[in-house]
Amino acid sequence: MILVALGSNRTGPWGSPRETVERALLALDRDPLKLEGASRLMMSKPLGPIEQSPFVNAVAKIGTQLTPQALMEKLHEIESSAGRRRNVRWGPRTLDLDLLDYHGVIQDDPGSLILPHPGIAERIFVLKPIVELAPSWIHPVLEESAAALLSKLDAGGEGAEV
Repeated sequence: MILVALGSNRTGPWGSPRETVERALLALDRDPLKLEGASRLMMSKPLGPIEQSPFVNAVAKIGTQLTPQALMEKLHEIESSAGRRRNVRWGPRTLDLDLLDYHGVIQDDPGSLILPHPGIAERIFVLKPIVELAPSWIHPVLEESAAALLSKLDAGGEGAEV
């Protein structure tokens, strides 16, 4: 199973954050990618020290023959098409696409793509959509389901449906 997180909190060439995430889902269904499913859209508080607008988030399940690194490059191309500029870490963005899991591959080589994504277990805005989209998914390193990981976090109203 290949899972990709989507997020936007800044209007860009593809429209509002909601429109941008919706259009990004369409982009994840163009050769060499195949969209196999997507969670509902939800709102979340931004991470990091910079004050900014809430995010519209979702998680998509895709299929592809691309390698993890080639897929990451494709995701960066889609982000660029949506106006993403990597100026400020944790800053507002038109589109953020994160490769969460690639068929359970574990890759922890500093300076390269880390799989699974290291922030999954701490992010309600990732776990809630995974629970909805892929309830049988198990974290490849922690060997726990998204529902079990989510139960350890205090949602506090986080992740309301858009």
